[in-house]
Amino acid sequence: MSGQYLNIVSFTIPFPANYGGVIDVYYKLLALKNHGIKVILHCYQYDREPAPQLEPLCEKVYYYARNTGFTAQLSFKPYIVKSRQSSELLRNLLSNSYPILFEGLHSCYFLDHPALKNHLKIYRESNIEHQYYLNLAKSERKLSHRIFFLIESLKLKFFQQVLANADLMLVVSEQDTKYLQKKFPGKKIIYLPSFHGNTEVKSLSGIGKYVLYHGNLSVAENERVAEFLIREVFEGQDIPLIIAGLNPSLQLKNLASAKGIKLTENPSDQEMSKLIQDAQINLLVTFQATGLKLKLLNTLFNGRFCLVNRQMLSGTGLEDLCVIAESATEIRNKVEQLFISEFEAQLLEKRRSILQERYSDEVNVSKMLELIQNTQPT
Repeated sequence: MSGQYLNIVSFTIPFPANYGGVIDVYYKLLALKNHGIKVILHCYQYDREPAPQLEPLCEKVYYYARNTGFTAQLSFKPYIVKSRQSSELLRNLLSNSYPILFEGLHSCYFLDHPALKNHLKIYRESNIEHQYYLNLAKSERKLSHRIFFLIESLKLKFFQQVLANADLMLVVSEQDTKYLQKKFPGKKIIYLPSFHGNTEVKSLSGIGKYVLYHGNLSVAENERVAEFLIREVFEGQDIPLIIAGLNPSLQLKNLASAKGIKLTENPSDQEMSKLIQDAQINLLVTFQATGLKLKLLNTLFNGRFCLVNRQMLSGTGLEDLCVIAESATEIRNKVEQLFISEFEAQLLEKRRSILQERYSDEVNVSKMLELIQNTQPT
């Protein structure tokens, strides 16, 4: 497929690549560029500035205003979809006959549009969105936010049927693949892990001096995990815990300060990489199992011990590379054991073998292009 064109509709501007969904989009663009694919990128601008860094990776970059606000909520379509309705986008997609890759359910407003019936349409899954929003509702404290997430979850569950119009679905986890195959029997639904940008395992041997939990701390679930670790795992512990991530709330900052926990707010990419690499244990806990947790991959490529719960591993096939614990007591016990254990060369080699076989961007972009090449519009 070298030298051919591909439209990509991204739910946001995929730079900087500093959280899950945009990491997949950005490093996919990079991998496609390396294979000679000419990408026409369509992305929505609402909380990020236009990114000149994307221009060398793409043939053309279009930006569309996202219609945020109350009126976008007054629709049977989910807010994350309705607010991305753009007649300009539709005109630009119709200006060529190239395949269209829709990134996430957010970007699928025009997936069933009759004018696009002759285009090859590919859906790139990142989450089972209605499940994700239901879990956001469970994690949310504010009643108004909880109600919004519950309504959005119902709308997303109904809107999910639009995926019947996709000619090909590329799904980030094995568990989500099975779910969509059951929902849409007869459709071409393929497991294709997230793109992540790591080309080699850089984990350090030896022993680190702290435990790290990191994530987008403005997301209610991640804040809930951070509070769980502070209150139930590290309460009374002498082992240092660092919590790092984007936009922590004042409540979380106050809790960390009161408990003597170091909180690193909005670290740069370089700072975050160093925190991951120097930690003795990267502690990754989630309370929902949809999607592929990209921070798990990044940690395995760059960190020492990776201590997780089973929901973090769901559908990844990475159980052999992690230490698993579920309850607060189990996590505490594993932290105490691993904190004094050396990360040895044999563990490093095992990671290299498994990660480079299953999670190579180079291998996965070749697979993706072959699938697109061998799929016809239906």
